[in-house]
Amino acid sequence: MIAAKGVAAGPLGPGLAILASMVSVNAGAAWAKHLFPLVGSQGVTAVRVGLAAVIMLAIVRPWRRLPVRRDALNLLVYGLMLGCMNLLIYGAFARIPIGIAVAIEVVGPLAVVVLSSRRARDFAWVLLAAFGLWLLAPVHEGVAPLDPGGVAYALGAAFCWAMYIVFGKRVSHLNGGQAVAWGMLAAALFTVPVGVVHAGADLLLPAVLAGGLAVAVLSSALPYTLEMAALARLPQRVFGILVSAGPAFAALAGWVVLGERLTGMQWLAIALVVLACGGAAATAGKARNV
Repeated sequence: MIAAKGVAAGPLGPGLAILASMVSVNAGAAWAKHLFPLVGSQGVTAVRVGLAAVIMLAIVRPWRRLPVRRDALNLLVYGLMLGCMNLLIYGAFARIPIGIAVAIEVVGPLAVVVLSSRRARDFAWVLLAAFGLWLLAPVHEGVAPLDPGGVAYALGAAFCWAMYIVFGKRVSHLNGGQAVAWGMLAAALFTVPVGVVHAGADLLLPAVLAGGLAVAVLSSALPYTLEMAALARLPQRVFGILVSAGPAFAALAGWVVLGERLTGMQWLAIALVVLACGGAAATAGKARNV
């Protein structure tokens, strides 16, 4: 596991941490989709988050320094948003291509960027993102309809991602991965029961546990630790610039790992969403000399 202090050793540390996080989380997400036929998206989420929580608790041992009351409340919300985000985005992955799901989900960080800037012209980036998402609608020639449930799940994940950033920033001052460890525990207490109700004893199948362990490391323990290290040293707007490429990474992971091929229109839509997120974060950062 990469410690927060080591990540930020150089000036490029936080940026490289987020780049590594995006590669890791999207590779893990694509791999996780292979497990959906066995235990469903809820079961995979439960195994992923549950095992990631065990890994983080074993490495960090956060109980050695209990958080104060204010931090405890923020950690609880951070963890709940983390768990909900995982459940919802995996539900979206089960119904629509990964790249498109993440393009919708990344609207959450975009909202954080725009609302933190409070400048009317920055809302133009929202319109650009909305236009990109509109290109995904089945009203254009050659555009296949997307599953409405998958779109709804992705929108829910977008809200949870926004809250994850807001509350993650509030607890990022905790040292040694404590915030991630406590957050993963809270997320596991929420998601594991959901997975047990859905998949039952199938969660203990060797193939599910082995695959879930790989996904837990790639998509939870490692990327969330890297993101927390970056959040501790970057303003939310700069963080938004760096994560704006997430949909492109997701689409590439879906293509390489799952063979999910997108149309030219869908790639254009993803590119517009990436441009909107990165542009909004960049202009907001300039406004405050960040």
